[in-house]
Amino acid sequence: MAEGLGVSELAAVHHNVLDTAIRLGAVKTLAKPFEAGELLELVGSVLRQPRNAFHRRALAVALLIGAPAAVLQPISGDLSARFVAHWQPVKLAAMEGHFKTERGAPLRIGGWPDEAAGETRYAIEIPYGLSLLAFKDPTAEVKGLLDFPRQDWPPVAIVHVAFQVMVGLGSYMALVSAAALWLMWRRRELTRHRWLLRALVLAAPMGFICAEAGWIVTEVGRQPWIIHGIMRTAEAVTPMPGLVVPFLVFTGLYAGLGVVVAWLLHQQVLRSPEATEEDAA
Repeated sequence: MAEGLGVSELAAVHHNVLDTAIRLGAVKTLAKPFEAGELLELVGSVLRQPRNAFHRRALAVALLIGAPAAVLQPISGDLSARFVAHWQPVKLAAMEGHFKTERGAPLRIGGWPDEAAGETRYAIEIPYGLSLLAFKDPTAEVKGLLDFPRQDWPPVAIVHVAFQVMVGLGSYMALVSAAALWLMWRRRELTRHRWLLRALVLAAPMGFICAEAGWIVTEVGRQPWIIHGIMRTAEAVTPMPGLVVPFLVFTGLYAGLGVVVAWLLHQQVLRSPEATEEDAA
């Protein structure tokens, strides 16, 4: 990007396409639909007749597609967090509810950020965890929110809670998917493990919740900037009138697509053939 007189110009398209943030975001964006779609399909497959040949094959296909995506998500998330730690330290501090700059910073699980007191209450702290994950060094310094002007903070509570939801549910899906892949590798019959089927049903909506929580972390976490360090969101608001019309049109379009998807799933899964494994053979 070449800057001059307050105007930013794109010098080369490939610089933007090959940007690290774009590549990391693409991995997460491509993996999440497979992960979420796989778990949704499992709901219909496991709720009715787990010995049904159609359901058993749907379960196997869904796991082969979705489970690797669920396992990939924590890896891509770790890479993204290191990128954020380097380029957007205030966003990392909000994600972790980290207020005070310190070396050997702990990783916080849960908790509620108290901006007035400058601390995250009720969190479980893992010593040196944040420094290790963000910088691969357990003694590395991690900047806290108090090192930045208050007007540059994102909404800390929203970002922190969304991040915790994303990581918690994503970890659950990764563990369940890893267990299912392990049983498949051992050539175990998945439908005989009722605990796994119940765990998969519980995980069914988590892919979608994780996707939404991830976007909240991304978009709310970069506030108040639309271009980090260059342009604030308030400066980028368009004066164009009538934007409510395309907003309502696209909302209606996606709502309609949701209804179509639900109907197709009903047709393909809930009205599946009643063949048993013996009949299929």
